[in-house]
Amino acid sequence: MGRSMCGHLIKAGYKVTVFNRTLSKAQPLIDMGARLAQSPLAVASQSDVVFSIVGFPSDVRSVLLDSTSGALPGLRPGGVLVDMTTSEPSLAAEISAAATIKDCHSVDAPVSGGDRGAKNGSLAIFAGGDKTVIDRLSPLFALMGRVNYMGAPGKGQFAKLANQITIASTMVGLVEGIIYAHKAGLNVESYLNAISTGAAGSKSLDLYGSRILKRDFEAGFYVNHFVKDLGICLKECQNMGLALPGLALAQQLYLSFKAHGEGNLGTQALILALERLNNVSLENLASSISAAN
Repeated sequence: MGRSMCGHLIKAGYKVTVFNRTLSKAQPLIDMGARLAQSPLAVASQSDVVFSIVGFPSDVRSVLLDSTSGALPGLRPGGVLVDMTTSEPSLAAEISAAATIKDCHSVDAPVSGGDRGAKNGSLAIFAGGDKTVIDRLSPLFALMGRVNYMGAPGKGQFAKLANQITIASTMVGLVEGIIYAHKAGLNVESYLNAISTGAAGSKSLDLYGSRILKRDFEAGFYVNHFVKDLGICLKECQNMGLALPGLALAQQLYLSFKAHGEGNLGTQALILALERLNNVSLENLASSISAAN
């Protein structure tokens, strides 16, 4: 996702400096005209705005706050950190406080929309932080999607976590409906087409319905990262005294993929968990769809 998002900035004519722990992942951006830096600190020392999108909160802490290589130590006064990772609200608030001490700014701006949204510049962006700073960055955000101001530092993360809770339950409902339709002897492709224009229609159905039927489990968003997100959600629920049983169920279903070594599949692979629970398979359906196409 980050590569596509960064690519939009380059295409728009902005001077972009990039860092990636895996050089091969940065190469397409370098080929587009981006400059390569050797650390997040080096990126920040050459930039007014630093965008980051990594895997886990520990990565965020390392990339932004590490005293020897992190972006914040290299940022000039007035500079802005924009972390687009789905992470912990408390960490977003901590980064914001650290940035303020340096006379800098920090925005937590996690995104939703998957790989397609990143490629198409149609992501939903949940922004927390100083609204005047976020408004100033609106031309940059507009290249990636639609920015939604959610409030003070950390509120962007809270909004994204609520989004993940909604997606988790929606995905469970989607794959359960598919399993039920298959067991009932329906043409599952026709069934999905039928519900797409009714009350059961959803962005998840639009994005993943056909992928599920074709057994296309390539990750637009990794199961490993979704398990991390849902774990953060459950931790926040515990802090708030909230009971969200649908969230807990979804997290357990996705967690089962790790036991099968399938954490690098996309979230639409949830169908596999339901197939295993019910001893059914839609694999033959995928073959017939491929033959028809």
